[in-house]
Amino acid sequence: MFQRAQTLLVGGVDSPVRSFRGVGRENPLFISRAMGSKIFDADGNEYVDYVCSWGASIFGSAHPSVVAAVRSAARNGLSFGAATNQEADLAGVIKKSVPSIELLRFVSSGTEATMSAVRVARAFTKRNKIIKFDGCYHGHADSFLVRAGSGLATFSVSDSAGVPANVASDTLVARFNDLSSVERIFEQNSDQISSLIVEPIAGNMGVIPPIEGFLEGLRKLCNENGSVLIFDEVITGFRVSRGGAQSMYRVKPDLTCLGKVIGGGMNIAAFGGRKDLMELVSPLGPVYQAGTLSGNPVAVASGIATLDLLTPSVYRKLEETSEKIEDGLKGDKIRINRIGSMLGMFFLDEDSGNVENFDDVKNHCSKEKYSEFFGMMLENGIYLPPSPFETIFVSAAHTASDVAKTARVAQNALKKLN
Repeated sequence: MFQRAQTLLVGGVDSPVRSFRGVGRENPLFISRAMGSKIFDADGNEYVDYVCSWGASIFGSAHPSVVAAVRSAARNGLSFGAATNQEADLAGVIKKSVPSIELLRFVSSGTEATMSAVRVARAFTKRNKIIKFDGCYHGHADSFLVRAGSGLATFSVSDSAGVPANVASDTLVARFNDLSSVERIFEQNSDQISSLIVEPIAGNMGVIPPIEGFLEGLRKLCNENGSVLIFDEVITGFRVSRGGAQSMYRVKPDLTCLGKVIGGGMNIAAFGGRKDLMELVSPLGPVYQAGTLSGNPVAVASGIATLDLLTPSVYRKLEETSEKIEDGLKGDKIRINRIGSMLGMFFLDEDSGNVENFDDVKNHCSKEKYSEFFGMMLENGIYLPPSPFETIFVSAAHTASDVAKTARVAQNALKKLN
């Protein structure tokens, strides 16, 4: 299958992380089906799934209520390219759950949500520069594929070919959990910063929570400099809590980007926030944004069914299960960062230490050890993210048996690594 795919698809895959090159393996898994907490490859092998469609499947795969909603919607048509009442239903659920959102717009991917939010911020402030953080991923729009070698704004270069130098120069990169680096950028670029975009809980360099005062400090700096604060909650929205990370940490952004869980596995995302900002979006204002499949009825139906299932008891179960999985993954020279049902597993060079930013990840954590561990887990029926510094996701479908098997396989693997 992989040999055939390589003759038709770039690298044989439709997203780089699926290739398994990040964990040193030649062939990726080809998945044939999934049910609950299990995923099955084309050879018939069963795995306990901790990728969960990169966090989207908070109830595991093929939840009966979600599947029924999708089937019902599909019978009436897959896409109309026109307004539907159900779009407003889903928007109402989101607005009620995330109080910072007064108006929103549905799109089809997290990348569309973040790039659109930045465009709104630029239109509102009439400034071009943005601040992002080293190691935070906001999709593959040109503005986001940039980082600074020093972690400051002295020199910005792109991480991807094809990004113009003038675009890179407008993206300034700070260090996550380091307010002084952000302050310095604002000082060096007075009245030039349109917005600051951040994952309030970093989920693309492993899981790295904000240190005390960090998010509050970002809010204060944006207020003082007239810049728009954007929370990228594509991963954390409806996962770490119903109101996302902003509800958990009690910091209110100006704009929020959502995805993954709000579609329950279907392709839908959103950006929204303050009314005065969102009213700049066409057809009300001059910021153009459009999408043929935005808010399509099948994805909307999946989202409504998923969010309707997210009760307080579900979050309690996710917390209890995730805590047990965390315990099962612990070992010498391992740091587990966990926020709710998101876990980051870091193989440290030393016996102990915190992992608080991308410098810590790059300089003190072993990609090779994780790759070895990944292989041993996979061979024993546990499917972890095929990338050293991604997030391990827990779903409400994971059972006590899954937890016990994960712990048993993990501890045996860790003994062999040591």
